[in-house]
Amino acid sequence: MKNKRTTEQGLEQTELLDTYEVKEIINLMNREDKTVAYAVQKVLPFIEEVIQKVVEKMQNGGRLYYVGAGSSGRMGILDASECPPTFGVDADVVVGIIAGGDQAIRWAIEDAEDDKNAGKQDVQHQITEKDALVGITASGITPYVIGAVEAANEIGAVTAGISCNQDTLLGQTAQHKIEIHTGAEILTGSTRLKAGTAQKMVLNMITTTTMIKLGKVYGNQMVNMQATNEKLRLRAVQIVTSITDVSKQEAQAMLNEAKGDARAAILMIMYQVSEQTATDALTSSGGHFRNAVDRLAKE
Repeated sequence: MKNKRTTEQGLEQTELLDTYEVKEIINLMNREDKTVAYAVQKVLPFIEEVIQKVVEKMQNGGRLYYVGAGSSGRMGILDASECPPTFGVDADVVVGIIAGGDQAIRWAIEDAEDDKNAGKQDVQHQITEKDALVGITASGITPYVIGAVEAANEIGAVTAGISCNQDTLLGQTAQHKIEIHTGAEILTGSTRLKAGTAQKMVLNMITTTTMIKLGKVYGNQMVNMQATNEKLRLRAVQIVTSITDVSKQEAQAMLNEAKGDARAAILMIMYQVSEQTATDALTSSGGHFRNAVDRLAKE
């Protein structure tokens, strides 16, 4: 009987994959990868719907949780871990949870995904009705993820599911579904390939768009970025000079005065105000940078 989950099916043209030359293999992979963006394009309305709900929750102090197992769980953790340095948010604003706990980030703990109760328990002690939870599973049937989504539903959180099959249990369980039809992999069942790429693309959309709407970005600049290493400190200078047209030396001086906060430095330069005034404007605007700009422009 043919498997209804296309992510588990094989491609006829790769049945002799192990006999192919390197050039043939990578050409096949590249050809299949090109289909992923089109598959994601077809579900953009569903992605938009989820983002709107996530933004609403986070505007009211809620958090975003990603829950997955194996490669899908690692995708969630990767996306969550990039939010503090990129957008300057606390580490508990976007949280990745993986079946099997932190050790599963590095080592495969394959049976952890089959524990539905563990999924429920891992969510119950930290999520609230103010939050949003996105379950991630290529198959759409992973018990751990289903359990987490069910628990979040019971608590009253917003729930969504990202899968790479159609008409999935996850889609039926979550309040909002994103089902990306990526099809069979060149290596049968290896969903770290196209399915993983599709998941990463969608997660990029969710967090990046959400943070833009929360005011963590100004124009196309990462003004909320944490300058935690030399590369990022140089980038902070570039961001300040790009927005204000001052010299690198003046930008650096203002960044020093603003304790490395590019937002405060920009406001200090734009409106000739003190670091305290700039910080107060940011605080009173709830950290929304453009709102802080507008607030000082009216004073």
